[in-house]
Amino acid sequence: MINIVLFGAPGCGKGTQSEILEERFGLRHISTGNVIRQQIAAQTELGKQMQACIERGELAPDQLVIDMVEDYIANNNYGKGVIYDGFPRTTAQAAAFDEILAKHGQSVSVMINMEVPEEELVKRILLRGKDSGRADDQSEDIIRNRIDVYNAQTAIVADFYRAQGKFESVPSLGTIEEVAERIVKVVEKHL
Repeated sequence: MINIVLFGAPGCGKGTQSEILEERFGLRHISTGNVIRQQIAAQTELGKQMQACIERGELAPDQLVIDMVEDYIANNNYGKGVIYDGFPRTTAQAAAFDEILAKHGQSVSVMINMEVPEEELVKRILLRGKDSGRADDQSEDIIRNRIDVYNAQTAIVADFYRAQGKFESVPSLGTIEEVAERIVKVVEKHL
């Protein structure tokens, strides 16, 4: 079973590329962002806490996200593999993720880092905000804060996987198809 961590700053195209990989290789896709948005839409207590974090441009608390992913793995331990989009976002989450996967006889196969310059990220997210209706996609200040939080707290997760020899970086400017082909080549090396 292959476990891919699709990694990169907000707006780099993880969701789009995850869908392509899902279809191309028959993998399952878990987006922690979608799971969180479902909780918010349902107005659960958890969703309300998450909404406050999102409005401030902060990351969700580690343990909450870890618990959601652990539940997913326990209930979906089948198939060819999984693409994790938006997880892990901190070194603590990465360490916990390794432990969770090990309990199920699995491990992270590869972390694929999607590289996109900051100004392009801002442009993409503002454009997405016109269609998504998400408030956090429509404010340049919030977007830049999300990128700053990513750079300070999340980008260092790459070092965690680099130390394990599981890190691959992919330039992610160009058409969706061009980026997909670069990512596919990395995935094929790990099948």
